[in-house]
Amino acid sequence: MSKIDGATLMAQSLKQQGVQYMFGIVGFPVGPIASAAQKAGIQYIGMRNEQSASYAAQAVGYMTGRPGAALVVSGPGVVHGLAGLANAQQNCWPMILIGGASPTYQNAMGAFQEERQVQIASPFCKFAHAVEHVHRIPFYVEMAVRHAIYGRPGASYLDMPDDIILGEVEEEKVHQAATIGEPPRMAAMQQDIDTALNVLETAERPLVIVGKGMAWSRAEDEVRAFVERTQVPFLASPMGKGVMDDTHPLSVGAARSHALQEADVIFLLGARLNWIMHFGQPPRFNKKVRIVQLDISPEAISQNVPAEVALVGDGRAIVGQLNKALETRQWFYSKDTPWHAAIAEKSAANARQIKPMIDDHSTPTNYYRALKDISAWVPNDAVIIGEGANTMDIGRTQLPNSAPRLRLDAGSYGTMGIGMGFAIAAAVVHPDRPIVSVSGDSAIGFSGMEIETACRYQLPVKVVVLNNGGIGGGIAEFPEDRGKLPPRVLTIGARYDKMMEAFGGKGWYIEDPKDLRGALDAAMAFDGPALVNVRLHPEAGRKPQQFNWHTA
Repeated sequence: MSKIDGATLMAQSLKQQGVQYMFGIVGFPVGPIASAAQKAGIQYIGMRNEQSASYAAQAVGYMTGRPGAALVVSGPGVVHGLAGLANAQQNCWPMILIGGASPTYQNAMGAFQEERQVQIASPFCKFAHAVEHVHRIPFYVEMAVRHAIYGRPGASYLDMPDDIILGEVEEEKVHQAATIGEPPRMAAMQQDIDTALNVLETAERPLVIVGKGMAWSRAEDEVRAFVERTQVPFLASPMGKGVMDDTHPLSVGAARSHALQEADVIFLLGARLNWIMHFGQPPRFNKKVRIVQLDISPEAISQNVPAEVALVGDGRAIVGQLNKALETRQWFYSKDTPWHAAIAEKSAANARQIKPMIDDHSTPTNYYRALKDISAWVPNDAVIIGEGANTMDIGRTQLPNSAPRLRLDAGSYGTMGIGMGFAIAAAVVHPDRPIVSVSGDSAIGFSGMEIETACRYQLPVKVVVLNNGGIGGGIAEFPEDRGKLPPRVLTIGARYDKMMEAFGGKGWYIEDPKDLRGALDAAMAFDGPALVNVRLHPEAGRKPQQFNWHTA
């Protein structure tokens, strides 16, 4: 009779359940799992930080529909990985964190890096469990994958003690598990479909908000057909961008605040009224707004604002139902309404307001001038990763997406540090696409050592750092007493480009905006990782806002 060890059984079970990528840092006791994963045909990427590994695993889950795996060592390794676990859970992206653990026979003895890992992981995921017998590994892997992708997607945690990793079992005693298929696509009640369309037809100023739930459910064709048929203006959430082309004439992205504030009926398609959407509350929203809400999670319905109509189920299935119901209706929202005209007028006014910044060629440059060249340079099929405060926020408005699941940023949790992990994940999932990470200088500091990872694996990621020398903004020169530096200040003119070159990539440092486009083109042409470091004015900011960013 042949035997199989826990590491091999874990790797084979992950492969069976459709896990294609693993990111991690090896050490006690998880090294054998990484080796077994490679033998099983899972692509293993060795990272420099457990947080970045867990960020990469969840980005893979979002882009592919099957969870990525993050492999971390016991104790501190798991604690570091919790940041990614929490981000995946809040972002509704599937991933599995696999944590090594001290041997079960040393529990409560003060073993090396012993920690209450299942307990501390549980608040940040949908499913967490310790594997207590080698023969039950396939059972727990199936559970972890199923919880990660069924219903509202999210995170799972599996605890793998040293003696389970190294332990052996006769193969005939293994508890084999069925392979998990695609998540079921639950439809809505027909009467609710009809009621939702009835409400939409009564609107004077309707608005569709397209969230990343539509991207997750692969509903882009259905959503595009719905918007084209109804002619209702739409707003994309940050990672709902690309479900509808950002440059579509019905997009209200250039008049976002006006559209949210004035809409009288809002149709939420896989979007949540959380802080990103200002909780649906006045003054950012009409206090009498009526909500039609589509969400995969019943518990999400009516959060912060009561939903007049609830459509609970899969986004692709339900928007398909809406489109079918529209076949028997003659209604569409006329292009000649005052609402369309008001949105167009506000969009034009906002464009006029930022035009002086776009056309400003002074040195050091500003966000809008830099993003003008970056936007013209980024290929249509690129994966765009945005990270930083102003860099990400302004980038959302200036860097359009035309296809879904090609925009990755801080998301619902507002997490800084995701940039390089996301970029590396995008590079392994999409080796045929350009991968462009646009980061602030503060943001690149969270995960900058992953530049070495990109160089080691020769992943052709292109990183643009918009460098204003601070967290939100820097200063023109250092005071004589460095002990009195303002808390927000970072190194003035830090050479992140040289960091890239030190690891074998290519770097450029740009002080004059007239040199930017040439450097960007050279970076894209370079066959490997490249970084363009763009010096910004320390006080560069965004256009004046009617409301504070966190206004309810």
